[in-house]
Amino acid sequence: MLNTKQPVLRRFWYAVMPVDHLKDGPRPFTLLGEPIVLFLDGKGEPAALEDRCCHRTAKLSKGWCKDGNIVCGYHGWEYDRDGKLVMIPQFPFEQPIPEAKARSFHAQTRYGYVWVALDEPLSDIPDIPEDRTAGYRRIHQFYDKWNTAALRLMENSFDNAHFAFVHKGTFGDINQPKPEKYEIVETDYGFDAETIITIRNPPNAARITGTTDPTTKRHQRNKWFMPFCRRLDMEYPSGIRHIIFNCATPVSDGQIQVVQILFRNDTEADCSTQELIDWDAAIIAEDRDMLESTDPDAIVDMGRKIEKHMPSDRPGMIMRKRLLDLLHSHNEEEQPRQQIA
Repeated sequence: MLNTKQPVLRRFWYAVMPVDHLKDGPRPFTLLGEPIVLFLDGKGEPAALEDRCCHRTAKLSKGWCKDGNIVCGYHGWEYDRDGKLVMIPQFPFEQPIPEAKARSFHAQTRYGYVWVALDEPLSDIPDIPEDRTAGYRRIHQFYDKWNTAALRLMENSFDNAHFAFVHKGTFGDINQPKPEKYEIVETDYGFDAETIITIRNPPNAARITGTTDPTTKRHQRNKWFMPFCRRLDMEYPSGIRHIIFNCATPVSDGQIQVVQILFRNDTEADCSTQELIDWDAAIIAEDRDMLESTDPDAIVDMGRKIEKHMPSDRPGMIMRKRLLDLLHSHNEEEQPRQQIA
């Protein structure tokens, strides 16, 4: 599925960068192939415009902020958060400013990140109750660009069959390739998947899982939020909950920005932030190495894909069907299913 060719994907929220990155001025980003510029307005709220000045097409991200507006670094033209041109410094005071705008996009802050929707959103940003629940801490783990497709990462996030093999260097047990339980329930936002699986628990994972036993169990409650977000709640027998939230933000058809945020019901003394970052970094590196070896054109139409389906392929099949239905219901120009790529 070539994300940049699907107009409906512009109608979802995507995490694009930590809001702290905007403290020093405008920053560029490419979302679904669209060059945008992000900056903070006069109230400290994020704003998103096309990264293009109306005058001579210079990138606004080359400029700076002034009183909550963004100033083009080429000739000083100034735009407000809605993209309206409000100042041309070369004009006499009495000369009216032309009616000109840079296109603006929806932007807001959630979980410490700026989220952007290029067109009117179809749904809200996924809710993470633990972000406002006493006893949980939020840890920003990863913010990296991967050379793969957003759908590839989502499929992988619900594929328990790869644990024993891709993650054999961390928690996977190659002798235990099957989970004890795997159930999927479709929802209006995507689906819920529940899994119980036995994993290896090496010494460097003891403070992660809360036990020194050589193996332990994970009770995983995994949620898919269409199109490219997921929430994985891993509960251990120790009572520790290790909750990962990912957004696979499409930069282009072959590249994504991976945002990963962790929520834990313990303290820094129980397990340090650095330990948690390092442990999940090793796991995510194993996923990244494998996913970047796949074809980034993740085909939606299963009729174009030749494979023998395992039970663990069901989440991916549901994703593809739901996304295909979404594309056909909302895209401006419907295409035959066999032509969607």
